[in-house]
Amino acid sequence: MSPESKFYKLNHSIYALHYHLVLTTKYRRKVINGPILARIEQLVRRRAEDWGGELLEMNGEADHVHLLLSLPPTMDLTKFINNVKTTSSRVIRNEFSDHVSKFYWKSVFWSRTYCLVSCGGAPLSIIKQYIKRQDRPD
Repeated sequence: MSPESKFYKLNHSIYALHYHLVLTTKYRRKVINGPILARIEQLVRRRAEDWGGELLEMNGEADHVHLLLSLPPTMDLTKFINNVKTTSSRVIRNEFSDHVSKFYWKSVFWSRTYCLVSCGGAPLSIIKQYIKRQDRPD
């Protein structure tokens, strides 16, 4: 585990689960500007906290965002991601309607697709090595 990893606690477990989530705008339109990116960060941070997680890092470009999240093992990841996309889309389309309407004529913001990658402190090769070296009973 890397020195910067933080462990979280539930009633009967401790965990350090980290995910890299990438969300893209519908049709990869370059609709995200500085104020929209800042608002997306606020919204995702609040959503993550509401669901018992934490937004560790966020950045993006005009057509996509990268999120580094720590989320509890009890979380249904697909429901969380859908909730983030739905709520942030609604808020962005309402608060930045003049800007967003230049790119979309329908009430959309995010693409239906996303990329979610689990990430942790040690490479898989090191973890495999550690597991193989366990004192296996005869």
